[in-house]
Amino acid sequence: MRQTSPGETGENQVIRILIADDHAIVRAGLKQILEGIPDMILADEAANGHELLEKVRRNHYDVIVLDITMPGGGGIEVLNRLKEEQPKLPVLALSIHPEDQYGKRMLKAGASGYLSKESAPAELVTAIRKVYSGGLYVSPHLAEKLAADLAARATGPLHEELSDREYQVMIMIGNGATITDIAAELNLSAKTVSTYRSRILEKMKMRSNAELTRYIVTNQLA
Repeated sequence: MRQTSPGETGENQVIRILIADDHAIVRAGLKQILEGIPDMILADEAANGHELLEKVRRNHYDVIVLDITMPGGGGIEVLNRLKEEQPKLPVLALSIHPEDQYGKRMLKAGASGYLSKESAPAELVTAIRKVYSGGLYVSPHLAEKLAADLAARATGPLHEELSDREYQVMIMIGNGATITDIAAELNLSAKTVSTYRSRILEKMKMRSNAELTRYIVTNQLA
């Protein structure tokens, strides 16, 4: 068990980390990075959202490093569940997706930081220490986007009106995925995905997938 609370220092304190990612190679790479850090230990791994939630319920961790596109529930859904059950547990979101696409939404859902998988190993270590200490870790680029959003909140872009799931489906449509593709990826029925698409078009005041794709490209969301 941890002897000090986040933000406090302890001479022998080691940060216990759980990495949740469905790719074994990614987990192995992150483990290799952490092996050389004296104040950190990879305490556990999870390959999907269900496994992550079960392990968090049974064991103690100091920081969760969460891939946002795992099977067994999308990253935002899993994050919401984690925050319901463990509101004080720091979560560092890790993704191959651009910050503009998911960074703000993960932070809004309760993540303590957002980091690209292309980041240097030293940045991962810095981010883990930052969120463990109770801070918020974002890149300078994402910080600028957050500041700009605050300034323009009164006249925000249309996609900010979408729910997390609607936004996810919109991005997948923009990337060329069919209703069947999306249903399989998100473990939903084709009818449910079609309903999401209809809601998205209505909220975005658009009539076709082509219009959605143009909007996504214009706003650099993918």
